[in-house]
Amino acid sequence: MKRFLPILVAVLSFVIISLAYFSPVLEGKELFQSDIAQFRGMSKEVKEYRDQYHEEPYWTNRAFGGMPTYQLSTYYPNDYIKKLDGLLRFLPRPADYLFLYFLGFFLLLSVLKVDWKLAIVGALGFGFSTYLIIILGVGHNAKAHAIAYMPFVLSGLLLVFQKRYLLGFVLMALAMALEINASHPQMTYYLLFSVLIFGVIYLIQAVKDKELPDFAKQVGLLIGAVILAVGVNATSLLATKEYAAHSTRSKSELTINPDGSPKEISSGLSKAYITEYSFGLMETFDLFIPRFMGGSNNEKLDKESFTYRYLKDKAGRKQALGFAENAPMYWGDQPIVAAPPYIGAVFIYLFFLGAFLIKSPLKKWLVAATIFSIVLSWGKNFDVVTNFFIDYVPLYNKFRAVSSIQVIAEVSVPLLGILGIHHFLNDKYSKEEKMKAFKYAGIIVVGIALFFTAIGANLFSFESYRDANYEQMLAGLSDVLIEDRRTIFFQDSLRTLVFVVIIAAMLWLFIGNKIKKNIVIIGLLVLVLLDLVNIDKRYVNNDDFISKSKIEKPFEISRMQLEILKDKGHYRVMNFMVNPMNDGSTSFYHNSIGGYHAAKPRRYQELYDFHIGKNNIDVLNMLNTKYFIFPGENNIETIQLNEEANGNAWFVNEIVFVDTANEEIKALDSLDTKRKVVLNRVFESNVEGNSFQRDSLAKIELLSYKANEMTYKSVSSTDQLAVFSEIYYEDGWNAYIDGQLVPHMRANYVLRSLLVPAGEHDIVFKFEPKVIATGNMISLISYGFLILIPLGWYLRERKKKVA
Repeated sequence: MKRFLPILVAVLSFVIISLAYFSPVLEGKELFQSDIAQFRGMSKEVKEYRDQYHEEPYWTNRAFGGMPTYQLSTYYPNDYIKKLDGLLRFLPRPADYLFLYFLGFFLLLSVLKVDWKLAIVGALGFGFSTYLIIILGVGHNAKAHAIAYMPFVLSGLLLVFQKRYLLGFVLMALAMALEINASHPQMTYYLLFSVLIFGVIYLIQAVKDKELPDFAKQVGLLIGAVILAVGVNATSLLATKEYAAHSTRSKSELTINPDGSPKEISSGLSKAYITEYSFGLMETFDLFIPRFMGGSNNEKLDKESFTYRYLKDKAGRKQALGFAENAPMYWGDQPIVAAPPYIGAVFIYLFFLGAFLIKSPLKKWLVAATIFSIVLSWGKNFDVVTNFFIDYVPLYNKFRAVSSIQVIAEVSVPLLGILGIHHFLNDKYSKEEKMKAFKYAGIIVVGIALFFTAIGANLFSFESYRDANYEQMLAGLSDVLIEDRRTIFFQDSLRTLVFVVIIAAMLWLFIGNKIKKNIVIIGLLVLVLLDLVNIDKRYVNNDDFISKSKIEKPFEISRMQLEILKDKGHYRVMNFMVNPMNDGSTSFYHNSIGGYHAAKPRRYQELYDFHIGKNNIDVLNMLNTKYFIFPGENNIETIQLNEEANGNAWFVNEIVFVDTANEEIKALDSLDTKRKVVLNRVFESNVEGNSFQRDSLAKIELLSYKANEMTYKSVSSTDQLAVFSEIYYEDGWNAYIDGQLVPHMRANYVLRSLLVPAGEHDIVFKFEPKVIATGNMISLISYGFLILIPLGWYLRERKKKVA
């Protein structure tokens, strides 16, 4: 019991604190997360399908004309890792993610043999890091999920390098499987960088210590564990890989832009898109001083602020309150900032203490990883390094928002900080070494805080590139915004100074034998919670929780849109009241022309850029856009019926064959989509000639609809070429005529077409992705190895001990 009591205390503490911070969950309320609201819209059809048929559709027609659900909402068969994840995340959301933050970091510190009381402090400090809280606030659940498992993975890594091979292998395999299962490849990719830095530093150390055979064994075990982790996630990984080749994250077949200019050829995203969210060099101090760069785009100012008082005099109390509640204090260059990525003044101080005190490869790794993370987060503001990574480092150009690579620092800074205070409070290092580290850390950290408190408010202009817009709203408004930014800069600089002086004073008293170790730990716990929780509450608090019923139905439907729902046919809706390609609300009720997703279908995005966004009515007709929603007079929602929509399927008389993707998409500029169809010549062998006899009595109609299966009836006296207003996706959709599998073709850049013989026929399209069956087989085999290898290893070791 003495051995397990600290673990029990820690786990119970984490449960209580997680529920206390997100206390509205105890009342049945849920956190409103904007991205999750969009997700609910996008996944509504999938949920309805599950409820009705008790199986997975793997496809939805609610967004972008239609797309696989692999990166949206999918339950894969035999996904036992997801069940394990469910056991770990037993608390109501988002308390479950906060608990997972705490638990993983506590495990990591325990593996490093940190005093359990300090490990609790470190776990709380990591979990309450402002960035980790705000991503829950906005609904980046997959990102939070993946970050939460990073400490688990690093724990397995460290156990192997501590030569606790069996335990390390098992933990690494399970943790990495959970990390991959969290389904945020970008965070897992960044974790890989941290592991590679670890590997390089420990390789150098192995060479110095002449322990290369041990190093090779350790790397081999880790690779084996990762292979098993990949294997048990084979279904999701293979499905993601398959879809990635068709998404905006892959290389385009086009060599022209919508305006006809040459297109930048890239195997991934454009540099401008990748680096749109780049951390400013000076913005790095946000890690130390929470509102160094103003905080967020929506800061809450009080009635004593310059902005409130100015607006109250000029526009009235109501307008002043409304604006001050969401004041644009952020003055950096990123488009949107929901909160600063504040790690904490206390932990920054402890990080420097650890950096100067600890002498080990572990310290080198954590310092190197932190510097690496911060430099790459600068993106376009340090383009020499960023461009190198985009151009030459595999997969780096597949991810945007480079500022988020700071998650590495979110782990390494508190980790080194707690290791630093752990050794400061114990006897590994001499009093002289401790005093030296204490002085250096104090000079740097207290010095920076004092500098910015004393003269920082006079160093910067505090002007934002957005201020011109506010000046147009009301003359003089930009000036008061600047004064408020200057004020909160001083307030938070002073706040940071107070915290670092207090922690420095505590350590000074300890090293002078004035207070005991446990007093320092208690003081540290209080400081960490006061420091971080108060900042977190500025951005995610009880006011962000709403009733469960509103969460489950995040988008109210208008009276006008209810009229659309009276039409029980299968059609699409174009909603101009929102940004169509950045909107999941329409998908909650209708089959939308647009959608909300970070990896949109590439050809569909290109069709939008070239035609849909330019209101090419023939293209909208071929997508069976039956209703338009647009703002009318006084921005009042108006519904318009499009009687010219092509319908679910139709016969065409003429084929326009083209050779390239450029010609395919350009041919739609003036194509009569009711009579003609554009086919790439790769499909020429599927048809004879390029024209079909007109049959005025021929017809084709949709008989039944499911997300992953559509049945049509065709009647004609001659062979006909049918075009379907459904998205072509070669890796899964199959066409059957009277039960016989037949080839179908991509038409009009994104749609399906099919040669239909004369007579009366049943035509069925089914989504039957082979990748699911293949992945499931690999997954089951990997689960077998994941059980048998450790079991065999354990029995072998036990047999050795008995012998």
